[in-house]
Amino acid sequence: MREDDTAQRFMAEALSLARQAAEAGEVPVGAVIVRGGAVIARAANRTEEKKDPTAHAEMLAIGEALKAVGGWRLTGCDMYVTLEPCAMCAGAIVHARIQNLYIGTEDPKTGACGSVLDITGDTRLNHQPHVEKGILREECSDLLKCFFRQLRRK
Repeated sequence: MREDDTAQRFMAEALSLARQAAEAGEVPVGAVIVRGGAVIARAANRTEEKKDPTAHAEMLAIGEALKAVGGWRLTGCDMYVTLEPCAMCAGAIVHARIQNLYIGTEDPKTGACGSVLDITGDTRLNHQPHVEKGILREECSDLLKCFFRQLRRK
């Protein structure tokens, strides 16, 4: 599984990416994929920039990680993401065979890792990553709340 310092370090990197996304006017979500203790992929949301609803941080990070490993499976990889993945991203995480999924904060509206749906825990599917929530929860949650508060003011 994880050691607290390691998990916080990788989540802090994902949080830094999420802050960059917020500065670019994107929903502040960042994702980092780790294999063997080293980051092999990192991404932030880019849906506004790309005008693409699939350009979520998780999807972009998975694409980058697949290039790094040279295949379509990410066995032995861990993902750190600041916000609980949606159904699309959770499905991709399952299909890519990500081993461990570490989530900063839950998404009570579209979260598909136990909040609204539980795609990652559905035993009918061929793979279930280990899921752990709450790493740097306050920081991840506060960033999202601040972003949407500012967006509503505009």
